[in-house]
Amino acid sequence: MFTMIGQHATGAGHWSGWSMLKLLLLMSFPTLSLTAPPSVSHPIASSESESMKSLAALKTMAPKYRFTAVPGYFQMAGRGPRNEVPTMPGMGLIDQPYPTDEAFDPQRSKQPWERFVNLLNSWNESEKGKAAYKLIYVTRHGQGYHNAKESDVGSAEWETRWVMLNGDDNSTWFDSHLTLEGIRQAMTMNAFWQDAATTLKLPLPRRYYASPLARCLETCKFSFEGIELPPGQEKPPFKPIIKELLRERLHFHTCDRRRNGTWIRENFPEFEFEEGFVDEDVYWKTEGRETLQEHAARTMALLEDVFEHDDEQIISFSTHSGTIAALIKATGHEDFFVEPGNVVPFLIKGEIIQPN
Repeated sequence: MFTMIGQHATGAGHWSGWSMLKLLLLMSFPTLSLTAPPSVSHPIASSESESMKSLAALKTMAPKYRFTAVPGYFQMAGRGPRNEVPTMPGMGLIDQPYPTDEAFDPQRSKQPWERFVNLLNSWNESEKGKAAYKLIYVTRHGQGYHNAKESDVGSAEWETRWVMLNGDDNSTWFDSHLTLEGIRQAMTMNAFWQDAATTLKLPLPRRYYASPLARCLETCKFSFEGIELPPGQEKPPFKPIIKELLRERLHFHTCDRRRNGTWIRENFPEFEFEEGFVDEDVYWKTEGRETLQEHAARTMALLEDVFEHDDEQIISFSTHSGTIAALIKATGHEDFFVEPGNVVPFLIKGEIIQPN
């Protein structure tokens, strides 16, 4: 049923004509919608102090939830010294019986994903007011020009020579776009979703969230847009929401400095901004680096926001390796690493410790 292309599990092993057309357009117009990056020495907007205060306040709010990763339902076949996890066939859902099967599937005719979604529904119904459960498909963006440059020169030279530059003679990595390989990776994920949703009834996200950095917006768009489901299967609307807290670890790398909201709105009109989104990037730092502990606190604030204000129980994050590491720390998940252009499931319980 599945074939593997590189590190990506796909079904039919090919792209739709619609996806191929997008690739051909991008190959023909590689600088489509690009704007000149600002100078690294450009002063940060005057609203920096107020915005940074608001971000700090978000991270230090009294939490309503205690977040934990729920083990035992998904298999992750890690490999290598960093425990690198690829996209797994069927998202790695372990086919096992559930206590809810007898009433839901007495004839044993349902797909494993149908039975799991029913189990998830039952958890949220039975523990309403005490806890909430969400399945979050977490995608690391496809290869960006910054990834390609680091692979070319090595991590040591990348950190000491290139990270503060906007690019070189061959490419720009300020708020890096996807490379052609990154686009291929995102389209391979699109084929994965198309096949798994059709043949396995793997549910598509009911809500899409993305980091405001260009490579994540592109990955989200190419991964999920244009999926067609068989008659009778509901297709959730594709209207992603941009969330600042999903961005990469805050530091001085130019690849992690985003373009302004005006540029995003012009180039990704199908995306919505979260309430309070600031047009200019006031969070990027000219020096210093957000620690993993600080990033984990920021990610817990993200989870607080999503669990409190989004009733959907199956959602997606299009984000970065650093944010995935912070999500692992915030939820106590087993440690692993995700290469560019792969998606992994996080089954998260939010236990209510401070009722409204």
